[in-house]
Amino acid sequence: MIQQILFILVTIIAVWYAYKQYARIWKNIKLGKPVTLKGEKSQRWRNVFLVALGQKKMFKKWIPGLFHFFIYSAFLITQIELIEIFVDGIFGTHRPFASMLGGFYTFVISLIEILSVLAFVATLIFLARRNLLKVPRFQKPEMKGWPKLDGNIILYLELSLVIGIMMMNGADTVLQHMGAPHYHETGAFAVSSWLGPTLFGGLSEGSLVLIERAGWWIHFLVVLAFLNYLPISKHLHVFLAFPNTYFARLTPKGEIPNMDDVTQEVKIMLGLEEPDPNADMSELPEFGAKDVFDLTQVNLLNAYTCTECGRCTAACPANITGKKLSPRKIMMDVRDRMEEIGKNIEANNTTYIAEPKKAEGAVLSKDNYDDGKSLFDFISDEEIFACTTCNACVEACPVLINPLDIIIQMRRYKQLTLSEGPADWLPMFNAIENSGAVWQMNVERDAWKNDL
Repeated sequence: MIQQILFILVTIIAVWYAYKQYARIWKNIKLGKPVTLKGEKSQRWRNVFLVALGQKKMFKKWIPGLFHFFIYSAFLITQIELIEIFVDGIFGTHRPFASMLGGFYTFVISLIEILSVLAFVATLIFLARRNLLKVPRFQKPEMKGWPKLDGNIILYLELSLVIGIMMMNGADTVLQHMGAPHYHETGAFAVSSWLGPTLFGGLSEGSLVLIERAGWWIHFLVVLAFLNYLPISKHLHVFLAFPNTYFARLTPKGEIPNMDDVTQEVKIMLGLEEPDPNADMSELPEFGAKDVFDLTQVNLLNAYTCTECGRCTAACPANITGKKLSPRKIMMDVRDRMEEIGKNIEANNTTYIAEPKKAEGAVLSKDNYDDGKSLFDFISDEEIFACTTCNACVEACPVLINPLDIIIQMRRYKQLTLSEGPADWLPMFNAIENSGAVWQMNVERDAWKNDL
């Protein structure tokens, strides 16, 4: 009875704390502009099932893709045993599904054990790739400090999960053979049926019960640790990959969306549309994105979904040739800026309320936020202007993140709102504006037609 009460209390506290963290992330994503979805829902669901659930793009690099599949599939199928742990913990039972499912239960747990062993091996390989082999894309400047530690922590937690399962099932198997009360027959599991007697054979019943309960609690507590750790980790993609692939753009990768304000101005200039007589012309419009408030909620969802795997950066021709641009760093910087703003708003730090909107009793929100900083304090001009808009990063991402969209929006702000950009670009823009060609010409580009 004490164990049941402790189980319920720990579960309630962990779930409550996790809820607060995921609610915070949702609030941060809502800092961006809402978007209207275009395209067929069937294609969006196809992306969810093939890319998020089916890991389709992971297998472009088939060796790490295969090892990742071992960990991913073990994570999914192990939830069956987790459901049983919850039933056991609440009602004080032990393996109630075994009597209900019979031989099918033995098959399912055996499959979980096989996948767990494969996941254990894959986890060790991933730890070696990160720390011993030093794969280049894991050694970039943005991966120093916390990002590197984060990648290792999640792998250590994976190992703990597998160890917990094997302790629980292995000791359980030996207790069944001893005829211990409460440990009824479940059939021979694929791994623990021989691993249990090998490791724990000869131990007393009391010791075996202690090992079995320790494995049970380790597995359960590590799952709760996962639940609460993910919101501060790159591994949040475990959950967010599904909505991210659903909300991903369906238009061709090379299609750059037009800006509505510019499109309207062009139509008015060509006489295709009448100007709005009630339009407020007192303030100049701002184009592109200066901060996370100017990005869309899908852009911000992308930032939280980023797995920091570095496939985008490894494929980026600018990064390959030694330039500062790293698409992965762009996503990490957007996420860091979101977190910074979110914490200030949550704390209602009124020192960050914009001066014109300050009033007694005012509450800090995204509508009046101003800390004197922007995304350009995180992302340099050198980075955004190094991008060739080739879409290599978009194509490489295993969960359909689009770093290029953010880069383009920030570049538009620099060029159209601030009239800034690389010095060797400005003559080209002036030439396009004056003669419609990228070269400076002393005649109109279409002057040739006059001789026809």
